[in-house]
Amino acid sequence: MTPVVRRNAWIAFLAVCIIWGTTYLGIKVALETIPPFLLGGIRYLIAGSLLGAILVARGESLPPLSEWGHLAMLGFLMITLGNGGVNWGEQYLASGITAVVIATSPFWMVAVDGLFPGGETLSARKFAGLAVGFSGIVLLVWPDLTLEGANGRQVLLGVLALQIACAGWAISSSYTKRHAVTRNVLTVAAVQMFFGGLFMLGIGTAAGEWSAISLNPRTGSALLYLIVAGSLVAFAAYSYALRHLPIATVSLYTYVNPVIAVALGTLLLGEPFRFTMIIAAIVIVAGIAIVRSRPPLRARA
Repeated sequence: MTPVVRRNAWIAFLAVCIIWGTTYLGIKVALETIPPFLLGGIRYLIAGSLLGAILVARGESLPPLSEWGHLAMLGFLMITLGNGGVNWGEQYLASGITAVVIATSPFWMVAVDGLFPGGETLSARKFAGLAVGFSGIVLLVWPDLTLEGANGRQVLLGVLALQIACAGWAISSSYTKRHAVTRNVLTVAAVQMFFGGLFMLGIGTAAGEWSAISLNPRTGSALLYLIVAGSLVAFAAYSYALRHLPIATVSLYTYVNPVIAVALGTLLLGEPFRFTMIIAAIVIVAGIAIVRSRPPLRARA
């Protein structure tokens, strides 16, 4: 790898850390006047269409129609469930708390991967890590869960929606790992985003969300940011970083995103910041470390 490529790869990695950390703020602002599924549908339908058009104009070929069926399925899992769950859950949760809960996606990755044929067996150590991590989630949201009446129930529903989002990402990631795509990853992403957005538009339409949508300069700007920066720029940067840096290094963005999201939510939206959020984040990171750690050499032998 040349020094220029290495430098650009690290710039791309930093862009992913920063941009995806800010998308939680963008989603929270956009939700002020745009219902959750229409927000995701508009965002990804436009982003997928634009990305596909840009790649075709550059001479790239989209995947053949024979592959669009399973790409639509992956789009549903990764975009419709993944992003749709985040949008729906963030109606009831602070943007910073949402980012911290989503940071537990490695737990779902490990659990789902263990269920696939050939996946790594879920050992007692991994179960212990999962238990530690999810206890961090409980500690994080417990003050809000104990609220009386509808508020507490809404927080619980928001957390459940985020877990569905994590599960969708995990299933699609495990499937993708076992069915590697050799063609341009961006052309595949364009089709996945298109179908994911299309499915969310359908859900939003069935739920009657069109009657509740409106745009103003604040929410319109947030939507535009999510389309251009959050989808087009960040995903291209993520793909470039994955191509030139170790996956273990690139995956560290999941630790950086919550820090940025909590800081922005506190400073710009006035979201409450509690000391228990720091403790919960430490517990969650400890759980991830246990899950990802390898047993001693003698135990592996």
